[in-house]
Amino acid sequence: MNTLSTLALVLLSLAQDGPKTTQPAMKDEKRHLGFVEIAKKGGVDFLLMGDSITDGWRGGGKKVYSASFDEFKPANFGIGGDRTQHVLWRLQNGELDGITPKLCMLMIGTNNGGDSAEDVAAGITAIIKEIHQKSPTTKVLLLGIFPRGEKPNPGREKNDKVNTIVAKLDDGGKTVKYLDIGEKFMNEDKTISKEIMPDFLHLTEKGYQIWADAVLPTVKELIAAK
Repeated sequence: MNTLSTLALVLLSLAQDGPKTTQPAMKDEKRHLGFVEIAKKGGVDFLLMGDSITDGWRGGGKKVYSASFDEFKPANFGIGGDRTQHVLWRLQNGELDGITPKLCMLMIGTNNGGDSAEDVAAGITAIIKEIHQKSPTTKVLLLGIFPRGEKPNPGREKNDKVNTIVAKLDDGGKTVKYLDIGEKFMNEDKTISKEIMPDFLHLTEKGYQIWADAVLPTVKELIAAK
């Protein structure tokens, strides 16, 4: 086989593997290994997966996190800057080994800015499939990507399109429950206040309280359900 034919086969293989949003990629091995150690210890019923917005429960959301979620035996596996492919890699490399969470709250995709809405949705779908492959009894509370930017903008529109696609993964909470709480962070004119998101992306303590209040009834329901 000549070099050109070999290259063609490689390119065909890559195309068949799907978009890069579905291709596992390592980013922050040090923090990942820390999460693996947490998983090995077990005792996690409520797992939070995502990027810096989830990671922020350790910062501005720390008090709200403790008051709202401690009773559910939570673990926060959010890493700043993560895209869908990074979360997928982490799941495939030990972050669910040793634990069988009753519920995983997943919010990911805002960092996949250069990818199409369809490709981001494909990445989110791949993550959910991986969660269920590793832990079939774990239910997923899939959150719509939060709004970003002070005012309506193309980035928000794309994320809304992603949300519309992944909302179809909801099966009534049997395995996946979709919840879009984005409106709760915005004013009536669709603007976002710095009191909620100082950089119009990451949340203040007030923002995390809004998040907790919005999801707690569903979290309780899904964790209690058999």
